[in-house]
Amino acid sequence: MIRKPALLAVVLATLLSFAAVATGGTVNAATSTSRQTLQLAIESISPEVPREPTAEIKISGSMRNTGTEPLTGLRYRLLYSAQPFTRRADMAAYLAGQEGYQPTGLREEKWLQQPLGGAAATPWEFVLTPQQLGLFRFGAYPLTVEVRDASWQQVAVQRTFVTYLPPDAEAPRTRVAMVLPIIDQPHRADDGTFLDEKLPASLADGKRLGNLLKLAQETASAKGVTWMVDPALLDDVRAAGRAHRVKSGDRTVSRPADAAAARWLGDLRTALASAPVAVTPYADPDVVSLAHNGLDSAPRTGVQAAGRVGREILGRAVTTDVNWPVGGLLDHDGLDLLATAGVGTVLLSQANLPPAAPPGTAPGTAPATTPHAAATLQSVSGPVKALVADPALSDVIGADTSAPGAALLNRQRFIAETATISAEPVTSSRSVLVVPPRRWSPDPGHVAELVRTASSLPWLTPTTLDAIKPGKTDPPRVDLVYTTQHQRAELSKSYLTGVRRVSGRASLATAVTPDDDAADDSGTYNLALLRLGSTAWRGRTETAKSYVDRLRSTIDDRIGQVRIIGSEQTEQLRTLAGDDGEVPISVRNERSDPDSTVVVRVKVTSQRPGRLEIGEYDGRMVIAGGQTQTVRVPMSTTGVSGGQTTVVVQLTTDDGRAYGQRVRMTVRTTGYTGIALVIVGAALLVMLAAVTLRVLRRRGARRTAAAAPKPRESVPAGTES
Repeated sequence: MIRKPALLAVVLATLLSFAAVATGGTVNAATSTSRQTLQLAIESISPEVPREPTAEIKISGSMRNTGTEPLTGLRYRLLYSAQPFTRRADMAAYLAGQEGYQPTGLREEKWLQQPLGGAAATPWEFVLTPQQLGLFRFGAYPLTVEVRDASWQQVAVQRTFVTYLPPDAEAPRTRVAMVLPIIDQPHRADDGTFLDEKLPASLADGKRLGNLLKLAQETASAKGVTWMVDPALLDDVRAAGRAHRVKSGDRTVSRPADAAAARWLGDLRTALASAPVAVTPYADPDVVSLAHNGLDSAPRTGVQAAGRVGREILGRAVTTDVNWPVGGLLDHDGLDLLATAGVGTVLLSQANLPPAAPPGTAPGTAPATTPHAAATLQSVSGPVKALVADPALSDVIGADTSAPGAALLNRQRFIAETATISAEPVTSSRSVLVVPPRRWSPDPGHVAELVRTASSLPWLTPTTLDAIKPGKTDPPRVDLVYTTQHQRAELSKSYLTGVRRVSGRASLATAVTPDDDAADDSGTYNLALLRLGSTAWRGRTETAKSYVDRLRSTIDDRIGQVRIIGSEQTEQLRTLAGDDGEVPISVRNERSDPDSTVVVRVKVTSQRPGRLEIGEYDGRMVIAGGQTQTVRVPMSTTGVSGGQTTVVVQLTTDDGRAYGQRVRMTVRTTGYTGIALVIVGAALLVMLAAVTLRVLRRRGARRTAAAAPKPRESVPAGTES
């Protein structure tokens, strides 16, 4: 096999290999039109890892004409090389069809005797032994099946590997850890309302989350697998499993409990009962974007909420000190936020933390051997362990295997890649990390088979994340690479500015609730705010804005439930019957949920303090749900009596922040108090004079009666002598 170690060729080959694997390597580019009508598939290689020189290796598959015209003069051939790969970059170049990396040894060639029509697939088969291929040492070897037409044009090709382990060979063991994510997008804005109905559909058998459940069930006892779960997804599924509300157009409709959601959650809880489980911060927040936009408290809040919700729903302990930034990309700002939130391990991509170029080579030159997965980063809170995912193996486990034969080729590549790693000329023990895409849609059967394969290969040892430690003699890595292109992919500044404003409103809404903790309003809004900062919204902020609007509306409604009675009026009128008096101001708490007691203060401000003064009063109110309280505010006029003055009434929090709408009141003073006193005084004088005159008159009458002569008594007739 010819090798071209030029750097440009290797890099190009590596990039092209990903596309080749995704399509199964079925067709080469830029050949005759007839090639597009022939489908070639390798469907079986048995055994996958031959152990004896004379062991028969059976390679079989099929050809299918997908065009309308019959194909004639076809021959299919098996090409190989007797030299194993020593560099993984060469393997990538081979899979990509890079010239100079293709096998030239012809093992067998067969003619297709009949024209190939479109009626049915035509099977083919090759049988050979390692001895016939000249395989003699441990390693991965190229194996190519191609079809050529009568004009010698290659019309279809499949590239794969055969990995040979001689019976007397001792393969050095490489530790392998897999991280399998169960992460989705948020489906609720506030806790009470779903903004879409996509979640139940995705939980069904054969759908993405249904397949993830099946994979968890099939690998429940597998070694070396750590599940990375977003507790917000579990929380959404739990909410869907109960009676809930869904926003449908301009209406919000009620939905009954979804039995399938409750069943999915119960089955997942069972499947993960004994498996290692790490949780993302709640709702998988985009840590770097939040760090760059002043939302520094979100990671810590997310980590704390994730631990609480994860334990509550899964009913078991979960790991919260492992973080996987979106794309495996992190800068020092994000690293510092995670470290201060208690994260001690980060999962990164090789592009973010690449190995240093070997001595004497140009910067960017790939190392000749696979580096150990672990490294150490320094943060403001001390050292943080970085585990770097292997790009090729991560692509293998996350590949689309829907094309015919793609699952087999993928598995053969996994075997070959890991064999080549173990065969590299290094003396220290190494570990590799395998991490598929974040929101992948796996074929559960294929991935479960890969997990079983990793456990069965004699050169691999499945291990857990915490068992991978940085080594003392590991090849050095460069510092974190976070480019301008990476920054452009972050959540936009304008979007996160809107999130920050809603966060301020949420803080205000919960400031009037005494003894707030993670179980009440504070926690409720914190979870909702974390959903707004999810990695799911990268490139989708227009969709996310509906979540922002919904949460803002919910919070504003909550604030409006505590109000000054009469605040629906533009201005109110109060009257002081005199130069001073008290004005009653009533506040109502319309919240009816449990623990809905609020603490507010009433602040009254005169617009013309030189004319109307506000006296001292205790404006602090503790109001239970559904109750009203009144404070009587003393006011007095200064200067001219009578007239009217405007005062502003505002509810505030204990720390002085304005709460809800302010109310303008017009206070009218009559100035009647002095006149009333004069009138009352005059009336008293009149009454006193009248009483005195009456007493004097009575005394005069008695004196006159006493001074008058008494009349003579008369004698009856007939009594005189």
